Amino acid sequence: MEFDLLLRRARLADAAPDGLVDIGVKGGVIAAIAPELGQDAGEVLDVAGGFVSPGFVETHIHLDKSCIIDRCGCAPGRNPHRAMERVAAVKSTFTVEDVNARARGTLERAISHGTTIMRTHCEVDPGVGLRGFHGVRALVDAYKWAIDLQICVMPQEGLLDSPGTEALMVEALRTGATVIGAAPNYDRDRHGQIRRIFELAQEFDVDIDMHLDSGTDPNDLDALLVCELTEQIGWQGRVAFGHGTKIASATPEHQDRIGRRMAEAGVSLAVLPATDLFLMGRDQDHDIRRGVVDAHRLMAQGALCNISTNNVQNPFTPFGDAQLIRMANLYCNVIQRGDAQELRQAWDMFTTNSAKVLRRKDYGIAVGNPADLVVVDAPTPVDAIRSISPVLAGFKRGRRSFTRQRAELHPPG
Repeated sequence: MEFDLLLRRARLADAAPDGLVDIGVKGGVIAAIAPELGQDAGEVLDVAGGFVSPGFVETHIHLDKSCIIDRCGCAPGRNPHRAMERVAAVKSTFTVEDVNARARGTLERAISHGTTIMRTHCEVDPGVGLRGFHGVRALVDAYKWAIDLQICVMPQEGLLDSPGTEALMVEALRTGATVIGAAPNYDRDRHGQIRRIFELAQEFDVDIDMHLDSGTDPNDLDALLVCELTEQIGWQGRVAFGHGTKIASATPEHQDRIGRRMAEAGVSLAVLPATDLFLMGRDQDHDIRRGVVDAHRLMAQGALCNISTNNVQNPFTPFGDAQLIRMANLYCNVIQRGDAQELRQAWDMFTTNSAKVLRRKDYGIAVGNPADLVVVDAPTPVDAIRSISPVLAGFKRGRRSFTRQRAELHPPG
């Protein structure tokens, strides 16, 4: 067989040290995986024993409000951080072109770090209207050569207490958004917002992805209502939430109960370490809480959990480059998980686990699956997380989407 692309001497996750294979791609899909497939291909890349992974999956990022930190002025103080208020104050200045340009830059960085599938959250409200949504929506087709991009429309500044927001969300769902989100902390009736979002999800037959349980009281969890509603309407496997910082304040036994309840209901959690680490504990001046959920503990109870970026260079997170390997390294540092087995689980949290959250049944390196592949400058997933290894090349449906050169040292003489 003549391949369109042949990756030679590739090491797959969990392979033996000498277990190198060739990956042959034809018509955008993986056609063969075996040692020594030959040289007959349109493009041949000798990976030379490097690690080849399926492309990374980002489930929770905000392209529409990325890279606005310089517009938002200085923080009024350490506590409160007033991140939402600072972003809300500048959203009226957003234009479709402005959002598109900023989101484009962030999306390209994500692509260059190995992301091939992404769900981005996008805010609508009377202040910004649909400008953020339209700015991001234009990227779906413009970048389909490198990434599958879906939009989750959400009411960041409230739904029930923000007249006009629901109509904007409905319009977005009718014109390109494929997931519905929520931010119940910003409505006086938190449970009322959650129930209305479930009603809309049923009406439009879309998945749900919420911002949930940011805070410190583990005895006041909206996630429990979400699990109940998920089971009531039969949406198991179609409901996700991000943050969940209240869970980080629960006792180990309480966390185990939460993990089992999530597993029963088919509700998943995206851990967002950069944002939660930056925002939490601001009411404390010493012995400051971290606020990052130990998802490994929840996963031990059967819950589906993943790692995502969330905000990039705005008041919620003034840093970031959409590099998921770096985010996994940060997460493992914060929750103090450093053994090889734990790091291997963390790799799954932005690959196979995230693909399950997005219900991608055709994900992974297997014959017949789309050839969404990345070449990592490390021998194994564990080494990659420990070293925050760069991604050297990416392929979307078998076509090269980016290349990164290794650093070259120039000693004297």
